[in-house]
Parts: sequence; structure tokens; C-alpha cells
Amino acid sequence: MISISKVGRTLAAALGMSLGLAGHAAADKFPEHPINLVVPVAPGGGTDFAARLLAEEMGKRMGQTIIVENRPGGAGNVGVAAVARAKPDGYTLVMPITSFSINASLYSNLPFDTQKDFTPVALAASLPLVLVVNPQVPANDIRELVALAKQKPGTLNFANSGVGTTAHLAGELFQRAAGVDLVSVAYKGGGPAVTDLLGGHVQLYFSTPAAVMPLIQDGRLRALAVTGEERIAELPNVPTLVETGYPDMKVEAWFGVFAPAGTPDAVIRKLNTVANEALSTEKVRKQMAEQGFQARGQMSPEDLAGYLDTEIKRWANVINDLGLRASLN
Repeated sequence: MISISKVGRTLAAALGMSLGLAGHAAADKFPEHPINLVVPVAPGGGTDFAARLLAEEMGKRMGQTIIVENRPGGAGNVGVAAVARAKPDGYTLVMPITSFSINASLYSNLPFDTQKDFTPVALAASLPLVLVVNPQVPANDIRELVALAKQKPGTLNFANSGVGTTAHLAGELFQRAAGVDLVSVAYKGGGPAVTDLLGGHVQLYFSTPAAVMPLIQDGRLRALAVTGEERIAELPNVPTLVETGYPDMKVEAWFGVFAPAGTPDAVIRKLNTVANEALSTEKVRKQMAEQGFQARGQMSPEDLAGYLDTEIKRWANVINDLGLRASLN
């Protein structure tokens, strides 16, 4: 006699196999029409350029157009929220920036769950920040800057491009790591922050390299350190903060590709493979490097999930220590 439980297990196994085969069959045909890639920043910047470059290369490999749709607003939350509600079929993707991991703790009323409502696809690129000072600051390296800050606590101002941005939190991390007292001054974007840095109204700023490289090269700003794991090619003589004795000061801006939760695993795997292939091409790596980005393309979906989890926890600690909170209107 065959038990009911055994029949049940057999049927479940058969159903699972059937669904798995169906998923792979769907992935074999995917994509059958254009894919929409939502980029939650305004067009024209480095992130938008890199997203379009990646979309073009991925589209060539899959034989379909990937349409980039810019949906800025709400510190990146508007575009992300739209994708959280999209059909999980692989035809709607989002490329959030670093704020994706920061906003998970910063905002009290996000209309989505950063980890539960999305499936990671691939880490696209990252870039370190560069710590620059006004040349009038009497410090030629990190050791001298820290000594000056300790000698005159509360007198050095660091610009940030908005509360809760990477530039802001990098500055907060730095003063904790170095044991110094700096004053944070918030601006509505990196442009105004750099303008006031040049004018001497603030003394230091953690900037993306591309935004300040010409100013460093002509001597209008002085670069003291970069926040990445390695030095950057454009500033070979500028050390990393890790090199200078601050191992916890590895801070990178990054962006990756995510799909709505529930997207078939076989489709996710195909997108991951194609994205990693595109990111490994000389064209993509070279053109991203010209914008200050490092093309990544070596992470599996599971790797990206772990990376996101680490980033969320790291920034949550900083945000909670500072008591920062924001709310979407």
C-alpha cells in the first residue's frame, strides 16, 4: 500500500521539477521584448552614463533593447519604489545607487523593504571618494590634518552634499575613526559644496573623484587620501585612508542591478551572466574608468545580497549613532 504522505511527496517533487523546467524554458526565451531599466537619478551624470553604457552592452548580448528610464526624486526612493511594485518577470529592473543601503535606516516610512522586495542581479560599479581640502588648510597629509583638528577642535568644517549622503557619512566615520571634532555643513548637492570649499567657507570634503579631479590637477584643491581599497590611477601618489592607519575607512559609492522579488531564478542567473560579461569588456571598463568608476562584474546574485546586507548594517550603525532620521512626504 502506498501512503498518502508518500504520494504527496512524489507529487510535490514532480511539481517542483515541472516548475523548475518551466523556469528554465522561460529563461531560454528571455528576453522576448525590450527590458526597462529604471535609474533613480537625473540624466546626464556619471551614474546615468554608466547605466546607459551597461544597458547597451547587455542589450547587444541578449538581442533586445534595454531602455533606460530616469526616475529621480526622494533621494533615489521614487524610482526604486516603482520597481518594487513591478511585475517580477525580469522585464523591469532598477539600478539604485549607494543611498539604497543608506536609506534603509535613514527613512522611517519607505514604501518598500530594501531586502525583501528586491532580488539582487549584479554589482555594476563602484568608486571611492577622495578627501580634498582647501589649499589654505595647513595640512599636506592625513597625519597633519588630524593633528590640526585635534589642536583646534570644532574649528574645521567638512562639507556634505546632503544629510545622509555618502559624503556626509564618510565625514562622520572619519571624525570617529580619527578621534577629532569636525563640524558638518550640509549643502543641496556636490556642486554648492565644492563652490564653498573653493571659497574657503568649509575646509574639507569627501568628493567623487570626477567632480574635483580638474581642481586637484590645477592646484585649486589638495587631495589628501582616497577611501577605496586601492589607490586610484589618476592620483597615484595619494594614499588610501586604510594605508594611513584607518582600516575602517573603506568607503565606496556603488550601484548595482536589482529585480523585483519573485523574479524567476533562471532569469536572474541569465541577467547576472550577461551583466558580468558586459562589465568585463574593455570598452565598458575603459569608459567607466573615464568617469571615475571601477567596473565590477564578478559578483553572483548571492554575493551582491551579502554585500548589500553588510552595507545596510554598516550605515545603520552610523545613522543610529548620529540619531539621523528622514521621512518621505
